[in-house]
Amino acid sequence: MKTALVIMAAGIGSRFGGGIKQLAPVGMNGEIIMDYSIHDAIEAGFDKIVFIIRRDIEEAFREAIGSRIEKICEKLGVEIAYAYQEREALPEGVSCPKDRTKPWGTGQTVLACRKVLHEPFAVINADDYYGKEAFVKVHDFLTQYSAEKPNAYCMAGFILKNTLSENGAVTRGICETNENGYLTAVHETSGIVKTAEGAAVEADGVLASIDADSCVSMNMWGLTPEFMELLQTGFEEFFKKHSEAELLKAEYLLPGCIDELIQKGQVSVRVLESHDKWFGVTYKEDKEFVVKSFEQLIKNGVYGERLFGEV
Repeated sequence: MKTALVIMAAGIGSRFGGGIKQLAPVGMNGEIIMDYSIHDAIEAGFDKIVFIIRRDIEEAFREAIGSRIEKICEKLGVEIAYAYQEREALPEGVSCPKDRTKPWGTGQTVLACRKVLHEPFAVINADDYYGKEAFVKVHDFLTQYSAEKPNAYCMAGFILKNTLSENGAVTRGICETNENGYLTAVHETSGIVKTAEGAAVEADGVLASIDADSCVSMNMWGLTPEFMELLQTGFEEFFKKHSEAELLKAEYLLPGCIDELIQKGQVSVRVLESHDKWFGVTYKEDKEFVVKSFEQLIKNGVYGERLFGEV
């Protein structure tokens, strides 16, 4: 069963001092976080990589990772494809508000690869390190895909306390699951901070405690090719639900789309628990911690000093 890894690398990185945070080097030999995700995905069995980027960062992206990864993947027999998120890529009959400056969110991001994706696939953020366990579990789930079960998805579930930044608040999808391990709801929760007691949600300067052992989504989903039709339909409905004024800032988000499908009973999402510690460059100050974390993983033998060895 061919399986693809879709990497959402079109984000503008506004919280990273205006830079392209996905391309910040963090490894001993200048590797970026995406390098580790691609390594772990190929090791788990994925044999296609799809990069979703913006055209205005294409040159920097290819210089930092694309051209190098293409050569590695060619030797390994792994296919590479590119897709481009564009603000103006909208449903038929919908026009982009003239004052809209940003693309339309992660739901539209994934739609951008519709023409190059025909197999079950995993979706990840470019600037998150997920660990090896999640890639193995999601890949194994995807290999069970059949056209008779087009709406059976999965999600890598992380423990909240393993996903917090030392340098500020983060947004996480707090998950509810049933007794059989299936997702029943995702609550997008912003302002989550690390505290001495565990975790809390910060709002208007007030902290409200939250269970640090909660299951959270880090936008790592296992989906089917048929999902694209549902995603497209949801995008069309998105524009019908929002006023012209709301469309200046409203976003069509992947977790929200999937949650809506769950509530309608159209899909099932199996939660695959991962105990690995997440880290990423949410804030500029996170970079030093991420660099040290990869150094420790190398010391522990999780990765070699040369990530792709002699390939």
